[in-house]
Amino acid sequence: MTIPPQTTAEGVAAPPDRPVDGEPLLKVSGLVKHFPITKGLLRRQVGAVKAVDGLDFHVMPGETLGVVGESGCGKSTMGRLITRLLEPTGGKVEFEGRDITHLGTSAMRPMRRDVQMIFQDPYSSLNPRHTVGTIVSAPFRLQKVKTEHGTKKAVQDLLELVGLSPEHYNRYPHEFSGGQRQRIGIARALALKPKLVVADEPVSALDVSIQAQVVNLLADLQSELGLTYVIIAHDLSVIRHVSDRIAVMYLGKIVEIADRESLYGKPMHPYTNALMSAVPVPDPKRRTQRKRILLTGDVPSPISPPAGCRFHTRCWKATEVCKTTEPPLVALQTGHQVACHHPENAPE
Repeated sequence: MTIPPQTTAEGVAAPPDRPVDGEPLLKVSGLVKHFPITKGLLRRQVGAVKAVDGLDFHVMPGETLGVVGESGCGKSTMGRLITRLLEPTGGKVEFEGRDITHLGTSAMRPMRRDVQMIFQDPYSSLNPRHTVGTIVSAPFRLQKVKTEHGTKKAVQDLLELVGLSPEHYNRYPHEFSGGQRQRIGIARALALKPKLVVADEPVSALDVSIQAQVVNLLADLQSELGLTYVIIAHDLSVIRHVSDRIAVMYLGKIVEIADRESLYGKPMHPYTNALMSAVPVPDPKRRTQRKRILLTGDVPSPISPPAGCRFHTRCWKATEVCKTTEPPLVALQTGHQVACHHPENAPE
């Protein structure tokens, strides 16, 4: 089944202005977000939490970029920056070649049709006082979009598309399970047929038995609707299942970005290797053959990150240059970028 065609308030069909192949749908350059720390009655700034501290990446039309890293590395903040739910401190965000970094609320309103977000917690992201019909129809109402057979029919088609029943239209969120609530959130995000969907830990709050269903639903929707995803997660198995390319973040920076086969086959950054070694292996024979890398110490504070390479305080390969010089994110193979002075599995 397909979502019915949509028109603007004037009755004109929305143009299918997808970018030409080869041009990034989303391009991020030097993206920075610092949250100020204030003190005293005068709220004087005494420092800043450097949640995101210089990100460079792009997302091509129709692909899925997975973003992984430990809690507190800035993944969710990055997701809110590229959807413009947060104002960047610095850097540039381009969508379809247009700079949207500092667009105001009124200028961003038309862009909301093309960029949507699926939130982590299906319990707090849905208003408990509104019915499912009111929640999913909100984008149509806010954007003044009219559908061919009316908003109610469009909402019921969306519910059916994400695996729910059209009869759920008049029910309230408390009548649904966590997995069903996340499907409602997905339906709301897809209401206006967006081009880019940012999913912030879409399955981490769900039961393990439901996670695979939601992940498969996202994959099916992508192939049917031609969506482009940025999926944020800390579960490497989920990211491997859904992503075309994967970016690994550590303390506000991307330390490695590559396609799925290259990253999982030959990870180059020591931090990526440590993450891979922590993935559970069901086969006891393979489990004993694999070397488990245990990182010592805690992640440094984003208020005062270490000089040089931010991973050097926990890295077993760190040398003097790691403590003084920050490694740039460079391509060591085609499509495989890594920020490390002593990369592993690197070509000669």
